[in-house]
Amino acid sequence: RGWLALTYPLALDEGACFLDERIVESPQRDSLGEPVAPVTTPRQRWYLDPALLVTIPTVLALDQLTKALIREAMEIGQSWPADGFFRFTYGTNSGSAFGLFQNYTGLLIVASAIAIGFLIFFYKTYSPPSALLRLAIGLQLGGAVGNLVDRVRVGAVVDFIDVGPWPIFNLADSAVVVGMAMLAAVLLTGKAGRASGREAAAGAVSRDDASR
Repeated sequence: RGWLALTYPLALDEGACFLDERIVESPQRDSLGEPVAPVTTPRQRWYLDPALLVTIPTVLALDQLTKALIREAMEIGQSWPADGFFRFTYGTNSGSAFGLFQNYTGLLIVASAIAIGFLIFFYKTYSPPSALLRLAIGLQLGGAVGNLVDRVRVGAVVDFIDVGPWPIFNLADSAVVVGMAMLAAVLLTGKAGRASGREAAAGAVSRDDASR
């Protein structure tokens, strides 16, 4: 701890300081008093994450493909089948969820961009994030981008999934809702990130003691 305080004159907490976007732990010692090499945990680059590279394009492609099929095969307001609890109904929505903020396309585009930026920032706060957290964020990002593409291209979102009294929605909406539910579950269960640097260092000390 002494050499760390002299080398980096920062306000230190009980065990760690933040340097260059990486968590650097103070030296741990084994049972013989010998220092254990510091453990560093580099932040994951979200645009290189394999989970996001698969989830986001998959959600986006399925969302845009289904919307294109609905536009080609149906007329606005048409339902198939005509009656029933579950139907496909072609509709457009220039507002947000549940029809709020109709005709505020510019505002909703900005809001979507902010939401996407927040999800990326949220992802980067965990170093590294767990697999479930990565999947949850990937679903939300894919859905948000899918609806954003609609608003930018035609000024409204294409909806077609009609379930009972629920407002008509699309696959992008479904991905966002499922991702939000997964994110809430991950945060409530404390499985948002893998072991921290301090926990990893403690594990290294335990393994070293066992080997002796």
